[in-house]
Amino acid sequence: MSKKRSVVINEKTPLMVLAGPLFLELFLNTMLNNIDTLMLSHYDEFAVGAVGNANTILFMMNIFFNVIATATTVVVAQYLGAKKFDKMNMIYTLSIVVNLVFGVFLSGVFCLANPLIMNFLQVSPEMRHYSMMYLYIVGGGGFVTAVFSVMLQIVRCNGHTKIGMRVSLAINVINIFGNYLFLYGPLSHLNMGVEGVAISTVVARFIAVVALLFFFYASKIGRVSLRYLRPFPKKLLMKMIKIGLPTAGENLTYNLYQTTLLSFVNGMGNDSVNARAYCYILISFAIIFSNACAMSTQIITGHLVGAGKNDEAYKRVFKTLRTSMPITIALTLINALLCRYTLLLFTDNQNVIALGQMIMLVDIFVEIGRCLNMTFVCSLKAAGAYVFPLLMGLLCNWGLGLTTGYVVGVALGVGVAGIFVGTAADECIRGLIVMYYWYKKKWVGKSVVDKKDFLELEEDTEKAASTT
Repeated sequence: MSKKRSVVINEKTPLMVLAGPLFLELFLNTMLNNIDTLMLSHYDEFAVGAVGNANTILFMMNIFFNVIATATTVVVAQYLGAKKFDKMNMIYTLSIVVNLVFGVFLSGVFCLANPLIMNFLQVSPEMRHYSMMYLYIVGGGGFVTAVFSVMLQIVRCNGHTKIGMRVSLAINVINIFGNYLFLYGPLSHLNMGVEGVAISTVVARFIAVVALLFFFYASKIGRVSLRYLRPFPKKLLMKMIKIGLPTAGENLTYNLYQTTLLSFVNGMGNDSVNARAYCYILISFAIIFSNACAMSTQIITGHLVGAGKNDEAYKRVFKTLRTSMPITIALTLINALLCRYTLLLFTDNQNVIALGQMIMLVDIFVEIGRCLNMTFVCSLKAAGAYVFPLLMGLLCNWGLGLTTGYVVGVALGVGVAGIFVGTAADECIRGLIVMYYWYKKKWVGKSVVDKKDFLELEEDTEKAASTT
């Protein structure tokens, strides 16, 4: 593998060079995740809440897949920053193979546990069949998502964020076309509805994996072969698991916490369930910019920490926040002001719209805290400080968010908006804590790259300087 790199990421890399394509990619991914809901809302209203329930579980499955995917982001970025190119093919192969095997196993587990999951979520009889079928098909194809998540991180960390954007565009086109075929087109006579939507989602993601693999080889990023795993790199795998498990634990505890909150909402009636599902669509668009900035900064931070440039990494993260926070606040305010009209895209049920308006007002505070969390947590992980976000997640999600949500939403009878009050308290307090942790530089010295790699990098730099 050549040591010449076409993309150099350092402290001078403009944020929007990475964040711009990532923003479009996330926007298109959000479209993919929500287009099913939008198209189903005109097919069967019960199907909307049903898919919302199923997606909550599928998000949890993706968290497990992200054990290796997240570790891949950190390891690849830091090793590229340290210019350890000779180890990259082994890292790529290990990540893809391990996640594929784990994906097949986890897909089977979630399919077998499907009835138990529906009982836990207290899914209504009207929605249960739809939820189960969607989970069987999309969850059964979860191994495709497992490989996709790893490939996407590999491409991103090598600086090719535009490719993710293009692949996401293709996925959306394929998914929309597939949905049309099953809901309104030539295949509508099969009456597959939700099942057809699920099939088109899985097919679109499979085509995306093929496209990413093709680009991986065509652009000569690296190679994937089992021979790179002989002898098997147990030490590297354990290092990646050590990185990924706390990150997955943080995401898992958050998703379990959200799933528990969803069970509260399910007990409030179908209007509350649908209001939450529709509002999450609007919310998902509002957080795209801050998420793109956080993910871009994570890549840059990983490269800088891998190169031993901690001071540059420290400053870069605060610089990102000064960009992402004002835009996030503006987007959430627009969401709150326009939701009375945007919710009409999904329903004409005035009770659902009224509940949605209350949710969107509370969400302003949710997104302020979420912007802090995404920015600093992503950077902490990139720097190798992956345990602290897990501890804060456990403490704030369950000790603050769940308790406040139950008291305000259920005990005091505020309803679904009260559940979001708990989420706002969790996000804001946790966001301030992780920002302080970054500010105090508690993450310094937790790099994944060994100290000897830094010494080799310094020697290479000195040699290069002496020859010029």
